[in-house]
Amino acid sequence: MGKAETEKSRLAALERLGILDTRQEERFDRLTYLARRFYSVPIALFSLIDRDRQWFKSRQGLETQETPRSDAICDRAIEQDRVFIIEDAAKDPRFCNNPLVTGPPYIRFYAGMPVREPTGFKIGTLCIIDRKPRTVPDVELDVLRSLANLIEDEIERAYLSDHHQEFMTVSELNRAIQRAQNIFLTYEDHSEAFEIMLEDLLNLTHSQFGFIGEVRHNDHGNPFLEVGAITNIAWSPETKGLYQEVQRRGMRFERLDNMIGVSITAGKVIISNEFESDPRRGGLPEGHPEISAYMGIPIFSGDEQIGLVGLANRHNGYSPKIASELGPLLQTISQLIERKRLFEEKLNHKENLEKAANFDALTGLPNRRLMTELFERELGEADERQGILSICFIDLDGFKEINDTHGHSVGDAVLKTVADRLKSAVREHDIIARLGGDEFVAIIRDTQEPSIYRRILEEIRRPIPFRRHVLQLSGSMGVTVYPADHSDTDGLLRHADQAMYAAKESGKNQYQVFDLETHVSRKERVEILEQIPAALEMGQFELFLQPKIDLLKNRVEGFEALIRWQHPARGLLSPISFLGHLEYTEYAAEVGRFVIRDAVEKLKTWQEEGLDYSLSINLSPSHFISDDFVADLKSALAGCEASIRSRLILELLETTALDETDRVISLLTECRAQGVLVSLDDFGTGYSSLDYFRRLPTDEIKIDRSFVTDMLEDGEDELIVSAIIGLSKNFNKRIVAEGIENQETQDRMLEMGCRLVQGYFYTKPLPAAEALEWAREFHAARDRASR
Repeated sequence: MGKAETEKSRLAALERLGILDTRQEERFDRLTYLARRFYSVPIALFSLIDRDRQWFKSRQGLETQETPRSDAICDRAIEQDRVFIIEDAAKDPRFCNNPLVTGPPYIRFYAGMPVREPTGFKIGTLCIIDRKPRTVPDVELDVLRSLANLIEDEIERAYLSDHHQEFMTVSELNRAIQRAQNIFLTYEDHSEAFEIMLEDLLNLTHSQFGFIGEVRHNDHGNPFLEVGAITNIAWSPETKGLYQEVQRRGMRFERLDNMIGVSITAGKVIISNEFESDPRRGGLPEGHPEISAYMGIPIFSGDEQIGLVGLANRHNGYSPKIASELGPLLQTISQLIERKRLFEEKLNHKENLEKAANFDALTGLPNRRLMTELFERELGEADERQGILSICFIDLDGFKEINDTHGHSVGDAVLKTVADRLKSAVREHDIIARLGGDEFVAIIRDTQEPSIYRRILEEIRRPIPFRRHVLQLSGSMGVTVYPADHSDTDGLLRHADQAMYAAKESGKNQYQVFDLETHVSRKERVEILEQIPAALEMGQFELFLQPKIDLLKNRVEGFEALIRWQHPARGLLSPISFLGHLEYTEYAAEVGRFVIRDAVEKLKTWQEEGLDYSLSINLSPSHFISDDFVADLKSALAGCEASIRSRLILELLETTALDETDRVISLLTECRAQGVLVSLDDFGTGYSSLDYFRRLPTDEIKIDRSFVTDMLEDGEDELIVSAIIGLSKNFNKRIVAEGIENQETQDRMLEMGCRLVQGYFYTKPLPAAEALEWAREFHAARDRASR
């Protein structure tokens, strides 16, 4: 068909509809109103392109009823099959001289979606217009497309009205379901999505009014309705204020002695086709138009009623069959309400994480994260005033016995009492923080008098009356003094912690001051550094492997490589015996290169043997941030296939990742460009900010064992584990829990949504050959059990 014949047929189709030069109709005005409101534009139009003119069936923000077709931008829009967009008409050579651009209504931005009649011809557009330039991403135009679809549904409904169909067609229902799903998947603004769905419900049932609401419960367990969308009844001055109030504050229906209340409590479809004489009527807001017929349809999730759809003023009244035919759409609405609730839970979860990020929930003291910030500030101010800081690490003696004997509630009360007493023992500008469990830190300005240390311990020793008991405990405290101990915050805390252990070993209920010369064996460090070159040359270092178990698949997913030193004189040494001495020396990189090369060789061998295990390696902080690390990684991976690279996982401590943020992010990005994965190890100990967590280019989060090991006995640890799992899932990061030591902890981790675990419950780290044999036996036992 030629262009002229197509145009002739198009105009004939428009004529058959019989809507040119007819009055404005609420069914179309509702949709242009929604378009104008959603995109915050001054003008929204449903235009029809006639032979010589553009005529507006519905218009918002424009007085003109029609314009010459030669001036109509919509005439260009109907030539398209998608949204036609002009971001700045004044700079567009096609339209810069158009009278509607140079004169009223002064169009600068235009977006028009073609509207088709039932046989497929494009008869006009739904368009939005702004008097200033705008840029709108294509994805944000889905609502305009959906509203144009609704206009097409209205046109089709009128076109088919001669068939006198009582109920909706399958195609109409399917389109409504598709729109609902599309809106919710595309936009986080649930109110706009609910309004679109309500429009569909009104159109499908030919109803005049309606609402969609969520059934919630107050503190007393009584149900009420929280409105998600309600018909815009602001067609008169009397009702305009009411609708504005609904938009601003939301609306609740809490009374149960009316039709809406019955619809909530009955748990079934409620129909009233003689509303005026129904004793259950009432509850309508003042100024609401009269209701002649009403149907309330409950929305369920399983056996729980989670929502309610209310429809009113259908010409022929309502019947159970209408509710039945709406079933698929109502089911979709149910899923979307659940999605909304999940979204709200995630928001609350994030807010709780932010709230918990700075203060200990039990005692109200600064937690480790805030303490670190305050500590850094105190160090800077001490340098400025040339002052000193006493860092006191406190661990309670006898707290575990109180907890075990009297229960966690008593233990919590004791911790709160101790926190209050510690605050009273120091000055207002000194810092008291809780690190977790029964560990506290005091940072005291400009004094190292023994009297202040004794006063802190005396406050802890004072008997604690609790109900019918008098509880007694004491404290062991380690102290280090800055700048005599000129370490960073981590070093100062570590030294105070070491001194605390010395106080415990000396009989508890006392303090010890850290002595750098006594506690750091320079001789041992020198000896270790002297032996490293020979150890590397003679192959004394070995990677032991600890399996990582996929609980859902009940299989070994991979291994973590843990370095051991087969020392010729001292036997097998764990990393704690030597790695700390290597940091920030040339040997940290030497040992690091050995670990990377050995891990890559293992992966190559496994691939040749048909084994698809992953392998995680721990990175030395100083080697990682050095200028040579990326080159060392590239060298080890040279010639490796992507299948090998993707199974190598680099584990970086969270505390390391928090230092030199921008450099760490850059280095991790370069590592991932090599095809390897990145894991954030010991997560939860460094207290990363949410923004940093979001930006950090990692694939995996490993929950620190200190939280996992005690979470069944310590509710706060379990809350932290749950928060880390939720946060990781929100950012699409894989989760691994280390420190699984029993069946109960394993089962709880799986319930909380963590499927990858490792720990002594399965096996300690083993030499590589033994670890692979262990994995084979594990899988064989699984296969035998499944037969």
